[in-house]
Amino acid sequence: MASDEQEAHDNYRQFYPITTRWMDNDYYGHVNNVTYYSYFDTATNQYLIEQGGVDLESAEVIGVVVTSSCTYKSSVAYPQRLEVGLRVDRLGNSSVQYGLAIFVEGEAVASAFGHFVHVFVDRKTNQSVPIPTTIRAALERLVI
Repeated sequence: MASDEQEAHDNYRQFYPITTRWMDNDYYGHVNNVTYYSYFDTATNQYLIEQGGVDLESAEVIGVVVTSSCTYKSSVAYPQRLEVGLRVDRLGNSSVQYGLAIFVEGEAVASAFGHFVHVFVDRKTNQSVPIPTTIRAALERLVI
């Protein structure tokens, strides 16, 4: 996917607000790179809980991250309000690739963008399984 498609606000289906915290900043005065992954993870799981009906404590099938990436275009820092854009780039039988982006609130171009791949597994056996129907239906709404 071309970078400009990953950077544009209009190319995401769902958004979640993130308020930066003092502890997010590093010694250099901007949000530390690893914190972006936390923002990605928070938005993805919030969507799965709210729209896919995932119960974190009792779900028999869970999504585990098997790969991730992030490209940083411009710095963000505390105190800024951000949005995490979320979409589905690929939906397979037992896996999904999310496209994610961090936007400064009100901005049309992402400060950072990347992806997560979840493989859905049986919680007890850790073996991959088909994506449950309710989760799949929620993920289909995010497909670009």
